[in-house]
Amino acid sequence: MAPFDRPRTGSSPRGIAAGDTWWYAAVAGEAAGSFSARVRIRMRRTCLAAVLLLTVAYAGLVLTATGRRWGDAVTAGRLADPAVARFLSEHPSLQGLSTVAPAATVLALVAVGVLRKRYALTGAALGTVAVTLVVAALLQRYAPGPHLVDASGATVPSGFPSGAGVIAAGGALGLLLVAPHRLRGIAVGLAALPAVAAGAYGIASGHRRPGDVIAADLLVLAAFAALVALLARRGKVRPAPRRGLPHQRLLVLLPLAVLAVGGLAAGGYLLADCLPGAGAVPAELPPIAHRCGQALAAGTGAAVTLVLLGLLRHVDLDPGPSPYRIAPTIAEDPFSEEPDHEIS
Repeated sequence: MAPFDRPRTGSSPRGIAAGDTWWYAAVAGEAAGSFSARVRIRMRRTCLAAVLLLTVAYAGLVLTATGRRWGDAVTAGRLADPAVARFLSEHPSLQGLSTVAPAATVLALVAVGVLRKRYALTGAALGTVAVTLVVAALLQRYAPGPHLVDASGATVPSGFPSGAGVIAAGGALGLLLVAPHRLRGIAVGLAALPAVAAGAYGIASGHRRPGDVIAADLLVLAAFAALVALLARRGKVRPAPRRGLPHQRLLVLLPLAVLAVGGLAAGGYLLADCLPGAGAVPAELPPIAHRCGQALAAGTGAAVTLVLLGLLRHVDLDPGPSPYRIAPTIAEDPFSEEPDHEIS
């Protein structure tokens, strides 16, 4: 018996009802319920962990004076870092990346969902992105925090979390629901790379702070984990075949893994130099903080994508085959008086 077919304690499989497949009715009633319960618990814990990390990021980067000073140093560092200024001046075409990347990920989500006729899952993914945008707008407007000002002294509206970051990450992770299981890693990886690049460019150009991008990624992770948990509760998940990683998928996921590990490691290393009492020269703090913010934002975006891909690696969200369905009359009364069921 396969591991996902073993009955687990605490599972609550539903009873056999009309319309169930013969396979479910005859063999896998309890096993399917056990698998759905495990996926539901896993996604629920992921959602709670993402919300907890989002709370920690909000408290550390928005409410504390140290976090606000670090965000100011990141914003000032883009002007003090000659390499960033030279890169932005040599590539003016990247100015539209913050707009193109979110639109491209959402269009890819809709296109794949419509081509595969997964209308319900496409609507659920788009609805999740919309709800996440509303939550982000409410946090920007009503979450307590300091009033930020720009160089001219004008008040800057809060960008925590980033709305464009929510759309870009939501479109990329939404492909998890509509892409076929064997191509899921390739589709999500290709969509996540421009989303991560858009977040890093927003920090480099000074339009966003690192906390805005990090919060957007964590908020999207919590929303889609909650959506998959809801689908598992309704029995819309099933075990997928366990296959190795093909070379095509590895070529896409390897850059994400390098971004996640390298970005978080480099960001953590540079963050240690930005803390008070680290001994760094004050003139060097803005460039160090700027590179640290970019590394942490890119690493978080790539890590969020890899975490959700890994948790759903053996979970298929496509409807299973139904070679034969039990008719209502047979399921309710196998000895009905219809002519087709008379006993001669």
